[in-house]
Amino acid sequence: MTDSSSDAFQIALDRRARAVEGLLDGLLDGRAKNGEIARPRRLLDAMRHGVLNGGKRLRPFLVLESAALFEADGLPALRVAAALECVHCYSLIHDDLPAMDDDDLRRGQPTVHKAYDEATAILAGDGLLTYAFDIIADPETELRNDRKVELILGLTRAAGIGGMAGGQALDLAAERQKPDETGIVTLQAMKTGALIRFACEAGAILGKAEPAERERLAEFGSAIGLAFQLADDLLDLRGDAASIGKATGKDAGRGKATLAGLNGLDWTVRQLAGLVGQANDLLASFGARADLLRQAARFVAERRS
Repeated sequence: MTDSSSDAFQIALDRRARAVEGLLDGLLDGRAKNGEIARPRRLLDAMRHGVLNGGKRLRPFLVLESAALFEADGLPALRVAAALECVHCYSLIHDDLPAMDDDDLRRGQPTVHKAYDEATAILAGDGLLTYAFDIIADPETELRNDRKVELILGLTRAAGIGGMAGGQALDLAAERQKPDETGIVTLQAMKTGALIRFACEAGAILGKAEPAERERLAEFGSAIGLAFQLADDLLDLRGDAASIGKATGKDAGRGKATLAGLNGLDWTVRQLAGLVGQANDLLASFGARADLLRQAARFVAERRS
């Protein structure tokens, strides 16, 4: 990535992140919405701690930039992006729990169960997960109902037993019995890749894309989802907690098999380059309109935190 394209990408990423954070800040306020009796303050504060504590907002960025290919990155897309970020942050809150990955730091700050307590952290994750679907279904998300159903169905499947939650179960099982390379790819495609794939496909749904265009964006999401996990494996192997904002070296310490650990650093670097090339090929038909998505693929592969 050249300096100018890197700067343009970072500006766009930051702009999208601020928009998502602003919307989430307003959505997660203390006022009960229609149909709600009250919003318990401690639970709300824990939810806000889990979702408004920084982060790159890559998944919302992918929703919005995919939608922008079809000139559909307005307020409905922003609300869908915010809903996806709620699901992602719920997963981080639960992943950090002692029964899961047992982490004390997230984005350089105490994890929710450390800042509050384990029970509140569980409820904060539950609250964010369910609120995601509230955001999409709400009349303020001005989309046709059939499009809302498509988005809710896609997000449900990406987050559920055949997606992220199922991938986390496989990840926990991998501590007891190491999977082979095929098993690792499946695990990572579910745990990490499913939400990233949905993020890109959601933009196509919002933009009423043709089936072939929707499939290309979904495959693009799959490619960068795998690249994201490979880059994460590299960071765990050779990164430091101060720059990453969480503990490193935990996969090896817990006996988890990763593609980077199985095949080595050189293989992983080559694989990342191949995935960036594959991602670029999938975007070829969109021309220059997809330049920010191309830069996102490179950013994912080259990230250092």
